[in-house]
Amino acid sequence: MLFITPLVRSAATRFGVTDLPSARKVHASPVPLLGGAAIWAGFVMTLLLFDQAQFVQQFGSIIAGASVASLVGLWDDRWGMKPLFKLFGQVVAAALMVAFGTKVQFLQNDLLNLAATILWVVGITNALNLMDNMDGLAGGVAAWATGFFFLLALMTGQRLVAPLALALAGACIGFLYYNFKPGHIFMGDTGSLFLGFMLAAVGIKLRFPELYDPITGVATDHQNATWMIPLLVLGLPIFDTTLVTISRLRRGLPITRGGRDHVSHRLVALGATRREAVLIMYLVCCVLGVCAMTVMNLPVAEAQVLGCLVVIGAGVSFWRLEQVPLVNTNPEVGEIPRR
Repeated sequence: MLFITPLVRSAATRFGVTDLPSARKVHASPVPLLGGAAIWAGFVMTLLLFDQAQFVQQFGSIIAGASVASLVGLWDDRWGMKPLFKLFGQVVAAALMVAFGTKVQFLQNDLLNLAATILWVVGITNALNLMDNMDGLAGGVAAWATGFFFLLALMTGQRLVAPLALALAGACIGFLYYNFKPGHIFMGDTGSLFLGFMLAAVGIKLRFPELYDPITGVATDHQNATWMIPLLVLGLPIFDTTLVTISRLRRGLPITRGGRDHVSHRLVALGATRREAVLIMYLVCCVLGVCAMTVMNLPVAEAQVLGCLVVIGAGVSFWRLEQVPLVNTNPEVGEIPRR
């Protein structure tokens, strides 16, 4: 990544694939895109070192689907794409992965499992895409999430999922060297769609062992609680997307339109610097990751209590962040009127 990223940055500048300043963006000069291409290349090159047929069999469809999502993002970065076509491309990428057997299995109906899988993959893919709004934010959140996925896979003996997560974390960290404030290159949709897709897929591939009652020796209904683990690890992107969606609907604004109304922007409005806002969100990712690791080792009743506490904390945070005055993306309007 340290060697690939400068080459991609030069190519992005040469071919005019740059992110131009606008009223809804925080940078004041054009910044090269295509950092996502460097992330993809670094990730794939790392996986080639494993060179295991079993690994390719397990994850070939995931990498293929993520590559399709990345190509959709590349087209959007270079030429632009309508939201509906962009969404269709993500559904196609998710369907490609599902066609080869990678899907959620906690529901009792195959059709429901299929729908849940596509909804999960498309939702997380877009959630990370929306978080790419400050230097180091999306890459750092993805690095934390993949780091915890790696630890969870390692603790449960999933020797194929663990290197997949580790390779993804390494690609994110290598990119952050050039993207953390001040960012010299952005990942663009090429990277955010790729990372979001991969995070969703790794969350699906994780499996967790049954817990046994220490007195009776009978297996508990622990699987009824472990579905929360990927939700916790990816809780911050989910929270950010939920906040933005509900806030825009409440204010009568299009959901697909960009704006400075994400968690990061609201933290800055509360007095944090941009770097502090990003670091605060890193800390939240860390706390949620620890909660996910705790849930893995708790019986279902205790896990549900912890889940309820997290939901209450999210609700309080949601209410507080919604009170923050927002600045309209249209500079001629100024502050967004609250209702």
